[in-house]
Order: sequence, then C-alpha cells, then structure tokens
Amino acid sequence: MSNNPQLATVEASGDQASAPPRRGLHAPKHGWIHEANKRVMGQTPKGTPSATPRPSNVASQQRPASAELDREVETIFRRTARYGGDDPRDPKDHAYEPAREQDSPDSDSATRVPPSPTNPKSKHEPRQHDDNDSDQGRPRGNPDESKDPNQVEWEGEDDPENPQNWSQKRKWMLTLLASFLTVNVTFASSAPSSATQQLAQEFQIGTVTATLITSLFLAGYCLGPILWSTTSELVGRKVVMIVAMFMYMLFILGQALAKNPETLFVTRFISGVCAAAPLTVAGGVIADMWDPVGRGFAMSLFSCAVFIGPVLGPIIGGFVTQSYLGWRWVFWVMMIFAALCWVMILMFMPETFAPVLLMRKAKRLRKLDPEGNKDLYAPHEKSDWSVGGIAHRTLLRPFQILMKEPILVLVTIYLSVVYGILYGLFEAVPVIFEMTRGFNLGESGLIFIAVGLGTTIGGIINVFVQLRYRQLTPFWHGMPPPEERLWGSMIAGPILVLGAFWLGWTGNYVAVPWYVPALALVPIGMSFTLVFISLLSYIVDCYTVYAASALAANTIIRSAVGAAFPLFTRQMFTGLGINWASTLLGLVALVLTPFPYIFYIYGSKIRGWSKFAPAFDLKVRKELEEEGKLPKDSLNTTSPFDRNGLKQAKKDAAEKKDPEKRQSSS
Repeated sequence: MSNNPQLATVEASGDQASAPPRRGLHAPKHGWIHEANKRVMGQTPKGTPSATPRPSNVASQQRPASAELDREVETIFRRTARYGGDDPRDPKDHAYEPAREQDSPDSDSATRVPPSPTNPKSKHEPRQHDDNDSDQGRPRGNPDESKDPNQVEWEGEDDPENPQNWSQKRKWMLTLLASFLTVNVTFASSAPSSATQQLAQEFQIGTVTATLITSLFLAGYCLGPILWSTTSELVGRKVVMIVAMFMYMLFILGQALAKNPETLFVTRFISGVCAAAPLTVAGGVIADMWDPVGRGFAMSLFSCAVFIGPVLGPIIGGFVTQSYLGWRWVFWVMMIFAALCWVMILMFMPETFAPVLLMRKAKRLRKLDPEGNKDLYAPHEKSDWSVGGIAHRTLLRPFQILMKEPILVLVTIYLSVVYGILYGLFEAVPVIFEMTRGFNLGESGLIFIAVGLGTTIGGIINVFVQLRYRQLTPFWHGMPPPEERLWGSMIAGPILVLGAFWLGWTGNYVAVPWYVPALALVPIGMSFTLVFISLLSYIVDCYTVYAASALAANTIIRSAVGAAFPLFTRQMFTGLGINWASTLLGLVALVLTPFPYIFYIYGSKIRGWSKFAPAFDLKVRKELEEEGKLPKDSLNTTSPFDRNGLKQAKKDAAEKKDPEKRQSSS
C-alpha cells in the first residue's frame, strides 16, 4: 500500500486505463464531433493504433493523465443528462463511478474514486460488469440498483431537484405565496356578505335569498376539492393553479356585470368551485416541500391565511358598499386581486409535486437518448388513471374512510361546527352591532379585526405548541404519535365555549359597551386557528398515504355545513335572541370539547384497529420499549401525558449536546 498521494493518483490512472472502456450515459458514439472531442481531450482518434502507455515520473509535475480528463468529461455528460442541460456545479456531486472488475483486497483506498452519492452501494462492494451493456452504458434511472434500474427516482438524498431539498428561503417564499393565494379566495368568500341588503333591494329578492351569495360560493368548495386534488395529482400543482385561478378571475367578471340574480348566483357558485383550488393545492404544495417538523410551522401560517381572508372580506366590502362606488365595486376589487395573484403564479410558482417532477425527468432522459434510455419510466406513468380508478380514489374512497373511521367522523364534526360558526358570524355580527347598536356597514366590518387578531394569536400559540412535537421527533425516529398534534385543539376547546357565552350575554344588552362583545371575538378567533391546525395535522399524520382522501371527505362535509350556517344564523339570532342563540352554539361547542382529550388518551389504540391508519408510531413504540427508553406496555402502564417519552427525549437531546453527561450517566 502506498502512502504517496501522487503515486496513488498515477496508480489510479493506470488501473482505469487498463479497465474496459466505458462511455458516458449520453456520450456520442460516432461522428466528427466525437472524433474532434477525442483529439482535443488527448484520446486516440478512430483508426489510429493505441499508444503504449509511457512510464510516469512521480516526482515531476506533469499534465493530468488522459484517464483523468476522460473522467471529467464523463462527469459533465452525466450531469448534463441528469439536469437536462443545466449544470449546477454541485461540489458534492461525484457523478462518475469508474468501471472495474473488482477492487483488489490489498489496494490502497486512496486510489479509489469515491462512489457516487446517487449509488448507495458501498465502495468496497465489487461492481459486476454486464456484457450486454451498450456503449452508452447502463441506464441509471433508479440510483438504488437493488430496485428496478429503469425506474426513475431522485439522485440520492440530496438531489437538488427534489422539493424537499430546496433552500429554507425558497420554501418560505413559496409558503408565503401559497398563503397569499389562500387569502385571496377566502376574502372572496365573505366580501359580498356586506352587500346582502343592497342586493335584495337591487334585484327585489328576499334577504335569505340574497344570503345565497355567500352560501353558493361555499357550496362550490364541496365540488372543487374533488376536481382539483385529482387533477393536481395527474398534471401537477402549477398547471391546476394557473387554470383554476384564471377561470375564477373570469367568473368574477360575470358577477360584477350581472343584470339578474340568476347570473349572479350561477357565476358565484362556479367561482367557488375554482376558488377551492388554492385551498386544496396550497396545502399540497406545503406538504411537497416541508418535512413533518417544518410542516407544522408552515401550516400555522397557512391556517392563519385561511381565516385572515374571511376577516378582511367584511371590512373592505363594508366600506366599498356604503361608498359612492356601490356594491358592484366589491366584485371589481375581487377581480383585481385575483388578477394579481394569477400573475404571481405565472411568474414565481414552480412545480412541486414529486411524482410529476419524476415523470418529467423520465421524459427528459428518454428524449436525450431515445435508444439507451427507452426503457426508463417514472412510477407516475404507470398509475391507474382510468375513469374507474379516478372515481374510486375521489368519490368512493373518501366516503369509505369516513364511514369506517370513528376518528375521522368526530374530527369532521368538530371542524364542520367551527367552520359553520366562522361563516355564521358574517350574519350574527350585523345583528349584534348594526341592528342592536346602530353601527353602519363599515363600522360593523371593523369588528372583524378582533377575529383577525384572535387568529393571529392562535397561530403564534401553535408555533410554541409545535416545539413540543419537534422535541419528540428525533426520539421517535421521525414518527411521533399523531396525538401530539392535538394540543392546539385541547387548548382551543374551552376557549371557544368561553367566547360564545361572552359574545352572547354581553352583546344582547345595549347598556354594555360595544367593545366588550367585540373583544369576545378574540378568543373565538384563537380557537378557529388552533382547532384547524391541530385537527387537520392530526388527520394527515393518522392516515398518511390516505390523507388526501380523508381530507377530501372532511372538506366536503365541512364546506356543506359552512354553506348552511349563513342561511339560518340571522333568523336564529333574531328569533331566539342574541344571548340564547350564542348559548346554543356554546353548548354545541361544549359537547365537542372532550373529543381531542378522548383521542389523546385512546387514539393510539383506536388507530391500532384501523384499516386505513398505518400506525407507524406503534411499531416505533415497541422498539423503544425493547431498548428500555419507554416502560413495557407503555400504552397501558403509564399515564396518558407521560407515555410519549418526552422526559427521555429531552435527556437524549441533552446527552447529544454534552457527551460528558452520557459518560457520567453510564
């Protein structure tokens, strides 16, 4: 074995020169460009006998050997094939792995070229040479050669094309963009609610009929998720966002120019169907980029956006409606906002859906070398996209899960009631502040600032709640129990009940200052955000591969309930009185409050019986019990608040930071 690095380099060059020649994956096999390239790089031209290798002088500084230049050219070819002509010059990318029969056991490790990070095989493992390989080399669609080598996958864990490996800055910019789009469509859901009375007078219709302008938009949310989630899984996120937002913008134009209520209501419903795209796809974009730890913080921002939009709607819509512009300008403002968002999608949003990106990569590789890579494929290309397969995933499976999963049923009921209360406020607040206290449209809309303040506070609280989940993630090997997501809803349940009673019994009496019932909307807003972030994250963690179907079922039921609430809220508050109507909502919330606590205690056992919940954490729990990090049979022998191993997780984290603690404890 030689310790001289220069000698090692020469020995490596000699080994490579004696090995069978191996071309790059997409290197040209013939032609004048090939011959000119060989002359420039110092290779033997076609028809010229091979030159005898000259003995190298180790002590002298000489020009790099031809084999080394060949390796550099090989690397460039592989990079060009991988990135479709874009060479990011990643210093960690060692795309070339030299062909050799077998490493000699007494050879120096310094003479070996490090294996490519795209190939997980050990560098000590001999590489078998296939005589059937073409001159173009073996297609390396899948870097893990233990699987189908023709299946296109990511080039290792650090592949820059994988959205999970994008920079934090880029991820947060796209998260902000997705949240901004969500603000846009949720703003449109509530902005026309302030023009209900003007619409009734303009078209000579009843007040309840005019309320359909909000309900029909929310009814579109029932159909939209089925349509857009399926389409985004077929063609990608960006295409769906571009098409849906363009249609959404055009149908707002129909609302602004409507001459009769039928046109207004039809275009309003279609706009709701299109507006469901950002609500459905934006969550998918966040899941495409973020791991479970970072996803919690990103979802906090996204959930705040879901509630900021409905809060801004009555504020802006109220002032525009009572101004000289009139109610039609509410729709013109919505259209301008939608056009701005559509341009931002065109300019700044990339594709993030991994199966579609891999499919494009497979097509790119086949185009670069139609002969050598003709067998490469992406898994997405072999998915079942028949009408029957799509119908099963989008129509049958969501309701199949809903009927068989008690967790999903109870979570859907809770979220539906909270969602209904949110949109019921658009009819309840005018009763409390306009009809009872004499506020005008603009002043009544300003009351919703309290809801926005509450949702923001709820998002901040959720960030601190996620720190607990973050501490548990390494201890549970990246799969903590989904029940740890429930802390937000456990905090929010009593707060929602308190806010409902506070609003009703202070808003009913004119003698109570206006700001007292207005402040009651702050805890109500807090509960909205905390419940949504907590329970939606819980659904995703519980059902993982079936999360899309579970969320689709939840969205359909939730949107239907949200659409129904504005139709009877005003009548309920005027008929029962503000105090008793709010008390009724508070009692419903009180009945639902124990659900998160029940799931936190018994959720793991319930998921163990489920046919759709994989329950990976239960397998990790057994491993931790065998390692002694959790007590034996921890689900039955420990209290519900100690079975997550948080104390041991903190102890392990402290030992990693301070190895002396580990030595002293051992």
